[in-house]
Amino acid sequence: MARIKYYYDTETCKYERIKTSTGDVVLNILGIITLTLGMAVGLIFIAGNYFESPRELMLRNEVKEMEFYYQHLNVEFQKIKAQLEGIEYRDDNIYRAVLGTEPVDKNIRQGGVGGSDRFEDIRSKKINHEDLIIQMEEMMTQLKRKIYIESKSQDDIVALTENKEKLFAAIPAIQPVSNKALIALASGYGFRIHPVYKVLKMHTGVDFAASIGTPIYATADGTIDKLEFSFTGYGNVLEIDHGFGYRTRYAHMHGFAVRQGQHVKRGDLIGYVGTTGLSTAPHLHYEVFVNGAYVNPVHYFFNDLNAAEYAKIIELASIENQSLGM
Repeated sequence: MARIKYYYDTETCKYERIKTSTGDVVLNILGIITLTLGMAVGLIFIAGNYFESPRELMLRNEVKEMEFYYQHLNVEFQKIKAQLEGIEYRDDNIYRAVLGTEPVDKNIRQGGVGGSDRFEDIRSKKINHEDLIIQMEEMMTQLKRKIYIESKSQDDIVALTENKEKLFAAIPAIQPVSNKALIALASGYGFRIHPVYKVLKMHTGVDFAASIGTPIYATADGTIDKLEFSFTGYGNVLEIDHGFGYRTRYAHMHGFAVRQGQHVKRGDLIGYVGTTGLSTAPHLHYEVFVNGAYVNPVHYFFNDLNAAEYAKIIELASIENQSLGM
């Protein structure tokens, strides 16, 4: 039952009953509703600004987890980058230095990986945490580019190494006759007295005095380029093309142990000492050419001689005596 309210009327000195109109009731109700809505909005505002919703909490945890893995990946990336830089350093300052070639151009190593438009497709998709994703993509692209450059450089080094091995094998590096058979260097390179004409003439090789039939060996890898039998001049002569501009000639031979076009290795038997052609005694006349020019062969006897033996053969080669053949 509704409570009846009264008020004291001072004019009549009586309590009069309060009459509430329908409009007042409506206004009261609207006021209550407005107050309630205002309080609700305020509570929602406070809750939204000072308290996290379950979804926001989940997203925040997800971001923290992504940042954790990003930091982990970044640390691993830096380790790989440091290892790659170590390989690049050894490549430029050790391997290429030993092989006698220039290091990789720094501009190539430090070059960029393209403009920002490379990642427009990621930005256009509005992916969550796109900045982290783009940063990781840039790091990985840079790393892949460095690895590609280094792999190409390593391919070059392999090719250079193979060529260097072939080059070292092509350089005349031993005596053509055994130094353990008491072989004597009878005449050196330079102006010597000709054995027949008795005049001073350029001697373009060195003469090893040895008995007929003494083995003669190839002084470097190469291909038998010339085999010639003759009763004059160099007599029976053999020439080997070693490649890389190197060539050797073996003259006054008694016989051959190889055939034209045959490939030989350093130390292979190629023939025997003789006294054919313009020769006054059994010996081997040996010449070395570099890019078509005569050079002193004694400078190429370094593989099978120690320091004392090399000094001795230099001394013998410097004696201005008579050569044993042309």
